[in-house]
Amino acid sequence: MSPMSSIQLPDPTSWGGALLLPNLGIIQVEGADAASFLHGQLSQDVESQQASEARLAAYCSAKGRMLASTLNLRPQPEQIWLLTDSQVLPGLLKRLTMFVLRSKAKLSDMNGALAVVGLLGAPAAAQLGEAAPAVAPWQVAPHGSGWLVGLPQVLGAQRWYWVGPSAQAQAMVAALPAVESGAWNWLEVMSGIPRIEPATVEQFVPQMVNFELIGGVNFKKGCYPGQEVVARSQYRGTTKRRAFIVHAEQALQAGQEIFSTTDPGQPAGLVINSASVGSSHSALVELKLAAQGADLRAQSAQPAEGMKLQLAMPPYELPAADEAA
Repeated sequence: MSPMSSIQLPDPTSWGGALLLPNLGIIQVEGADAASFLHGQLSQDVESQQASEARLAAYCSAKGRMLASTLNLRPQPEQIWLLTDSQVLPGLLKRLTMFVLRSKAKLSDMNGALAVVGLLGAPAAAQLGEAAPAVAPWQVAPHGSGWLVGLPQVLGAQRWYWVGPSAQAQAMVAALPAVESGAWNWLEVMSGIPRIEPATVEQFVPQMVNFELIGGVNFKKGCYPGQEVVARSQYRGTTKRRAFIVHAEQALQAGQEIFSTTDPGQPAGLVINSASVGSSHSALVELKLAAQGADLRAQSAQPAEGMKLQLAMPPYELPAADEAA
């Protein structure tokens, strides 16, 4: 494979409009014990969450490995929505249901009833009006019959989720210019915020994908599955792997292995999420810190077989201790 030329990234500030996001599903948890039940299952403080905020969370195995990532909304005191990868959702729902026991909490797959809309750029901001600047990243406000969720900007592009009834979601999308799914997914990759997909279930402790850096782990709350492993990784400084962004000449796939030419005998990392827009192919990857300065390739460490990758930092700072690792 030929050496990689300098990659020119697209400018997303000119993109704008809306699209339905079928890769995100919603689990609804209702009942008097909804918050306390989820509080004991997820890496996030659910009990103190207000309707005005969205919180990232991890659902882990007993070994501290992420079985799912969620974005939690609390539209009502006894109603919580978990936004998660739509293909991971059935397994997450089944596993959570196993542990409800006597808790007063009913879990439901809201596919068909609720939908998630991605809103992007100036056209969406104009449609949202005063609501757009009022909703900061990870803030939530009622909007029409649903809820508007602020997302971090990516390369200057404003983004929001709208979550609500499917009929209203369809109408919202129809009223705005169409956004290509590849463009939206590329911005998600560039945000550095991981989403656990089927190919990466049970592959990562939260710190390996920077989940605690973006607010997905609360270290002051009580116990949850895998909590001891996650806490040990945090306080003993054992995090030797982190999430980075890479750019490639061809599309990558979630779960694809990454190799370093300095240690070709074993994988140096794994693709978390991948997306392509036009000729730009980028991915969020989990990588050994020791491999940061190495020649990185997908599929194989051999130049004739592996696809060369260009490493980039996520749009937030990694801990100084990591840099010295």
